[in-house]
Amino acid sequence: MKQENGSSQYLIARKKGMKEYSKYISQGRNGYLPFLEGIVKNVDIISEEDLDIIEVPLAKIKGTYTYMRSISFARNFMPILSETTEFAYKWENVWYIQEHEGLREPIKVYEYLNWYYVVEGNKRVSVLKFLDVYSFPAQVTRLVPKYDEDNKDIRIYYEFIDFNKKTGINAIWFTKEGCFNTLWELIKDYKPNSSMFLGDNRERFKYFVSAVYLNFKKAYVLLGGDKLPITTGDAFLEYIKVYGVDKEIDSEKLSPILKRFMSELTYFESDSMVEVQTEPDDKEDVSGIFGKITNIIKHDKLKVGFAYSKNPKLSSWTYAHDMGRIHLENVLGKQVKTQYVDGVIEKVNDYEKLKKLAESGNKVIFATNPAMIKATLKIATEYPSIRFYNCSGNHSFKYVNTYYGRIHETRFLSGIIAGIMTKTDKLGYLATFPIPEVISGINAFALGAKTVNPDVRIMVEWTLQWDDSDISKEKSIALSKKGADILSHHKTLANKNFTQEYGVYTIKKNSITGEYEPEKYLASPVWNWGIFYEKIIRGIMAGQIKTSTDSMFSNKKEVINYWWGMDSGIIDFFYSASLVPSETQKMIELVKNAIISKAYNVFTGPIYDKDKKLRVERGEYATRDQILSMDWFLDCIITNIPEIDIDDIIGDLSTGKL
Repeated sequence: MKQENGSSQYLIARKKGMKEYSKYISQGRNGYLPFLEGIVKNVDIISEEDLDIIEVPLAKIKGTYTYMRSISFARNFMPILSETTEFAYKWENVWYIQEHEGLREPIKVYEYLNWYYVVEGNKRVSVLKFLDVYSFPAQVTRLVPKYDEDNKDIRIYYEFIDFNKKTGINAIWFTKEGCFNTLWELIKDYKPNSSMFLGDNRERFKYFVSAVYLNFKKAYVLLGGDKLPITTGDAFLEYIKVYGVDKEIDSEKLSPILKRFMSELTYFESDSMVEVQTEPDDKEDVSGIFGKITNIIKHDKLKVGFAYSKNPKLSSWTYAHDMGRIHLENVLGKQVKTQYVDGVIEKVNDYEKLKKLAESGNKVIFATNPAMIKATLKIATEYPSIRFYNCSGNHSFKYVNTYYGRIHETRFLSGIIAGIMTKTDKLGYLATFPIPEVISGINAFALGAKTVNPDVRIMVEWTLQWDDSDISKEKSIALSKKGADILSHHKTLANKNFTQEYGVYTIKKNSITGEYEPEKYLASPVWNWGIFYEKIIRGIMAGQIKTSTDSMFSNKKEVINYWWGMDSGIIDFFYSASLVPSETQKMIELVKNAIISKAYNVFTGPIYDKDKKLRVERGEYATRDQILSMDWFLDCIITNIPEIDIDDIIGDLSTGKL
């Protein structure tokens, strides 16, 4: 006997099913549910694990176990059999029970690659999906495939299994490897906000899913997140990397911030919207001239903020940026007003000083350290009317433009001088962290040295600090004891009061104290950040660079990475006319002019790494992406890369791709 209103509900469900079925058929695809027997037919299943009864998200239930069950449903699990069939009658009864009593008996499913396939309870699943129920208890048996190094899905699945065993979370999936471990590190200490929560360790993760992840998902889907070529899990992980893990999320309060943040997630899809500017754009159009006139009439000073990680008196890197700020004031003193904050802690949640700059009326803010990228992106999405820039080379964002210099060009020139002037054929290099910007500098230095001295060897010592004179001295001594007579420090020329070791210099043993110390300074790369800051601010004042972003999902190429070189003046190369031989000086000037005129590229192939692998083909140039993701060394470089979590140094943001 058909239950009250059951027939009409079945007709509605069948209509949805037939629509879904027809959509697939019109595309030449199978319109029925997937069935697991067919999927694992040729898969080597190494074990079956009984997971007991767990709560399964209905969205993760993908199909049936057998083919004969699958042909009763369309791909969305809605029924497609005639309303006069016994199947329809039973479906209506299940609907009635759910509506009036509630279904209680768990279904039985197989789990494979974090998808679920129904063995018993197909009609229950269909009714529950029809009623938009989120989850339902199921007796789950996991089918574990043999590990396959060549199968990305299986590699990710093995990461999921480990994560699932620790948390019980099965609602989240990623498209990239390593993400489950990253999420675990971010949420392993999660504690519910409610003082009434008395659950065990796994219960807190269940609370996390309901109070945090699902509310994020609700806001994300309402904003059109399902249109992006990533999973909700991908988007969620990128969000908490920047904003941290909240105890709870209010989906309505989240929406304004998430809407802006989703603009960054569009760059998962393609890099085509990112413009790499390798030299200044000095063109000035009519709108630019009008912008200048308008600015003059208003007599308003443009407020520009700078964020430093260290005090300019204690850091050569910060000192160089502060010289750029002072240059900006000197050349545009009547039109700009600058402000800086130092001691900005380089972690995602420590962005209060950046917020201070934002709330002090600054319309442009430069965050001068790559490690500030997370905090910069977080604050930028909260203040979309402010133009943010981060000094880093390996990210691309809509709300944060990045800038860096082709410092490897000057490292190459340093290598030429060191390669010619060494007497031992052993050069030392003091490096900070094994990040691409540093590695490419070491390789460029080695290429320069090897160009003029095929027998040269470069020994690298890692300080694992940005600015620490004591460690630098210790590493310098270590290199000297290994026979290096010329050292190259990753620091560039700055205030000698706090940086005694920089650029390329000879080192000697003091005959009185017996200590090794810098002797003669031969050359040094120099950052001229003032040129960059001046050109960017002039561009903004002229109306050529906008201070607000376009609408989300815009097709306009508006994301800019600035990557200027010696031709722009942002970096320069100084050498000692009294210490460097005149013939060497002529060579340096010749190569320098060739680089500036683009007649010569530092990373010109063929280039081989330590393992004799060809990295750059003969006659080809290393691309920007290759340079800014460099993780290999030339065969003349002697080093052991220290084991260190680079994400802690520069952050891991896969939203911002090269």
